[in-house]
Amino acid sequence: MNRQMMKGNEAIAEAAVQAGCRYYFGYPITPQSEIPEYMSRRLPEVGGVFLQAESEIAAINMVYGAAGTGARAMTSSSSPGISLKQEGISYIAGSELPCVIVNIVRGGPGLGSIQPAQSDYYQATRGGGHGDYRLPVYAPASVQEAVNLTQKAFDTADKYRTPAMILGDGIIGQMMEPVTMPEYVRPEVDKSWAATGWNASMKRDRAIINSLFIEADRLEVHLAKLEKKYRAIEQNELMVETQFLEDAEFAIVAYGTTARIALTAIRNARAEGIKVGLIRPITLWPFPTQTISDAAKRVKGLLTVEMSLGQMVDDVRIAANGACPVKFYGRSGGVVPGVREIYQQIVSMKEELA
Repeated sequence: MNRQMMKGNEAIAEAAVQAGCRYYFGYPITPQSEIPEYMSRRLPEVGGVFLQAESEIAAINMVYGAAGTGARAMTSSSSPGISLKQEGISYIAGSELPCVIVNIVRGGPGLGSIQPAQSDYYQATRGGGHGDYRLPVYAPASVQEAVNLTQKAFDTADKYRTPAMILGDGIIGQMMEPVTMPEYVRPEVDKSWAATGWNASMKRDRAIINSLFIEADRLEVHLAKLEKKYRAIEQNELMVETQFLEDAEFAIVAYGTTARIALTAIRNARAEGIKVGLIRPITLWPFPTQTISDAAKRVKGLLTVEMSLGQMVDDVRIAANGACPVKFYGRSGGVVPGVREIYQQIVSMKEELA
């Protein structure tokens, strides 16, 4: 596909189609409704199935069913809708099924606003539902990156038999940027586990999709298996970008849209002689703990910037482990921090910690 202008939500949807997603189940909610709208037109063209469910709860359980057959399936929503899906996500994780969940975050709690936010970080990186499980969580900072990470999420989900999440925000979902759909090659993955029908003549056991383990010791064995998988994801799937960090005396930690804004503030600060760098987590889980830990030992201070009251900053403080001060600046409720605001925070940090 040639380079073209696409809205973020529609680019995510097309990237999913290119990655082999043929089953989409969802429910409209601002600011992600363009994803189901696009899928409703596009999937029939490639022999796929679009179904607008009666609720978010129904949608995630439809994903559960489709994923159980080994098909590539996806759902999307925005913050309150993702909350409704959490029970189903926990069941999918417990049953070791691959799927992709897109959350285009809006302000909360409750119905909140329809403006962009990053206040679902806790929910995304801590699993969100009940039980011991985690999700690989990808945080794109551009429409092109949203395309690339959507396809990466499908591959990761299949590789580890786990749900994976794209955590964007209203700006990523709604803005238009030039994008190119990559030449996508789907990796070969063993799906002998999938429930695709069985009869007595088959030389294999029945495929059973299940997350119920009545005996405590059997569940503990299952959880140990999941934990081993999560450790492998931490080791192999971490993604982080750094800029201007080599000579930095200070560093900003930010992700998604906020990182783009922070990068402009960083360039402005460096033009004024303030040596500041950027650490941008691309995977929010696995989290770039070691990158931040190493930086904290070299810089005078870290500044975490978020579109929330402060969530990722907790993980930054854990990673820094007291090696340097960790400051926080955030805007909430759908208010987007500006370049000038972040620049002023950099100046204030320098004056306080120099």
